Amino acid sequence: MDKMVQYIKPFVDVTLNTFEEFVGCEVIARHPHYLDAEKESDWDISSVIGLSGAVKGAVIISMKKDLAIKITELLVGNAPTDIDADVVDAIGEIVNIIAGNVKSLIPSGDQIVISIPTVIKGKEITIAFPSRQERVLCIPFKIFDDDIFHVLVAIELKDQV
Repeated sequence: MDKMVQYIKPFVDVTLNTFEEFVGCEVIARHPHYLDAEKESDWDISSVIGLSGAVKGAVIISMKKDLAIKITELLVGNAPTDIDADVVDAIGEIVNIIAGNVKSLIPSGDQIVISIPTVIKGKEITIAFPSRQERVLCIPFKIFDDDIFHVLVAIELKDQV
């Protein structure tokens, strides 16, 4: 079995639980694939949280502006008209919850330190990773009728060094 599988399934499970319990809506995981590093994304907002310790890398949640606004409205009760401070806080908190909760489900998770989320907003961005994290797993999730967001997992396991 691919060693990465024991790390990826917890990210799927925690994302499903986070959206059900924290956001209050159901999401459906789609087929994961490796991210094409050369392809520009069409996301408007991404929140990145770094991992260090037993696992090094990053967890990212990325989506379009309209979806980020819908999710923020569910969390704060009013609908922003643009990517404002509430949207940045909401998307940053979601990735923080995912990264924090996944620690208890993966090998050596108690030895992982997570950073403060960084939120990137704008179009036509490419997220580049150091060469040891060349294989970035992209896990799409369907939410609402036909919206999609992505959880990206780029990790380097300590024994890969």
